[in-house]
Amino acid sequence: MSKIGALLTQSGVVDQAQLDEAMVLQKKEGGRVGSNLVKLGYLTEDKLTETLSKHFGVPSVNLDRVDVDETIIKIIPADVARKYTIIPISKAGAKLTIAMLDPTNVFAMDDIKFMTGYNVEPVISAESQLRSAIERYYGSTHAIELKKVMEDLTEEDDEADLEVLEEEEDLDLATLEQESEEAPVVRLVNIILTDAIKRGASDIHIEPYEKDLRVRYRIDGILYEMMHPPLRLREAITSRAKILAKLDIAEKRLPQDGRIKIKTRIGGKRKDLDYRVSILPTIFGEKIVMRLLDKDNLMLDLTKLGFEPESLRHFENAVLRPYGMVLVTGPTGSGKTNTLYSALQRINTPEVNIMTAEDPVEFNLAGINQVQMKEQIGLNFAATLRSFLRQDPNIVLVGEIRDFETAEVAIKAAMTGHLVLSTLHTNDAPSTISRLMNMGVEPFLVATSVHMVAAQRLVRRICSYCKEPLDTQPAALTAAGFSEAESRSIRLFRGKGCERCSNTGYKGRVGLYEVMPIEDEMKEMILAGASSFEIRQRAVQGGMITLRRSGLEKIRQGMTTIEEVVRETVL
Repeated sequence: MSKIGALLTQSGVVDQAQLDEAMVLQKKEGGRVGSNLVKLGYLTEDKLTETLSKHFGVPSVNLDRVDVDETIIKIIPADVARKYTIIPISKAGAKLTIAMLDPTNVFAMDDIKFMTGYNVEPVISAESQLRSAIERYYGSTHAIELKKVMEDLTEEDDEADLEVLEEEEDLDLATLEQESEEAPVVRLVNIILTDAIKRGASDIHIEPYEKDLRVRYRIDGILYEMMHPPLRLREAITSRAKILAKLDIAEKRLPQDGRIKIKTRIGGKRKDLDYRVSILPTIFGEKIVMRLLDKDNLMLDLTKLGFEPESLRHFENAVLRPYGMVLVTGPTGSGKTNTLYSALQRINTPEVNIMTAEDPVEFNLAGINQVQMKEQIGLNFAATLRSFLRQDPNIVLVGEIRDFETAEVAIKAAMTGHLVLSTLHTNDAPSTISRLMNMGVEPFLVATSVHMVAAQRLVRRICSYCKEPLDTQPAALTAAGFSEAESRSIRLFRGKGCERCSNTGYKGRVGLYEVMPIEDEMKEMILAGASSFEIRQRAVQGGMITLRRSGLEKIRQGMTTIEEVVRETVL
């Protein structure tokens, strides 16, 4: 047992069972015992800091309210501050005061004393405050490098002296190539690409405006403004992105799509990075959107996506059937592809032939035959699906049912002994039935071929490193959909904001699922022309967990917040 753990149990701050749970989490994920107790919600960072301060007789300090002079920060190098999670905060004569997590860490204090020549005086601070202060004063490795690049770029001409080129004034091709290969531009684009990985971004947006150039990252579904490179680099950055994506740098009037594949080292690990690049002409230049396809973030375990146990049982039963259609619905970016890939992984065995038609193919899956759509040559979903049926498939994935022709071929495949998986854009599971009929599919075909519909959304997870309990009025819980009895017993959490979650309070996302099996009674309703509302009522009576109820379960489990669930679902 750690010293801190023993101290906290002896002080009565936590009990032995809570400490044991924190020790199990420490073995699994690492970290300090105190931090893991905070992560599990058994005590707050403030209470942990207060307890340690009283026991060791060492003052505590709130770093969020302290401004440290730059000359003090320079006394301790950034790598040492990160290694020991410490920050120097003041100096008086030969005494240097440092804020740290554990005042019993004599190795850290001896190391700093030897390095600086000062006598070290420790004070205690919360881990999230220390990490935030290290980020604020020392910056991330990327931030430091970016600052140098931006300084290099702004040393030359002042932006106000530059003339913005009109759209008709095309730059010379040789000039574009030369500018895109200049060292600062290359470094800047490289930093943008790798910094997106570090921050867990899914998309990079590079947007030109009349007097500004903006870079934004989409992190956990929300766009954040990251930087404003000099406007004069607009053409050079665009050309650099096109060169990396093997696109035509001379073509600036038409949209272009490509792919960037690079290898780099991030955090001491080699990573293969894959970006899907879309370039769109706007009135002030070309907007670039790069979708990051990171295999390391691809979750292919159905049990970890966010399904409730009952919903998961229905979903697995449907995908394990030998024939029929399973549809996953939701808006763009709601994780449908990930759910379908996870389903394929669940049923991918040497005994079955799996074929997919995708636009685009996002990840390469071993043992699965994947086909990329090419509309310009007539290779669309319907044409590909017809070819699949001559390839002796057992399981077919159609990226999206967009029109009657695709729906018709997919339904015929489902009725002739094939398992068909696909996606649609609808708001919930019951409205999918109406959507198919509106496309022109006959009700009897829908009733006999579709075995299950799942709707999904993604909500942000509360950051586990700065998670803390939250007091909320029961009225807010009942307004969200909880019963009065539930509202009195549920414990809510929020993310305070720390370095690891970029002070947003959220890190990662989890799925909300609405799984609707098409059973005999519902088939009769479909044949009778029932409305989406009537189908929904029957599904809920039969035990279907709605998207909102799935979200309430995630709130109950401390995974997410009311705000996230209300933003993505309706009662």
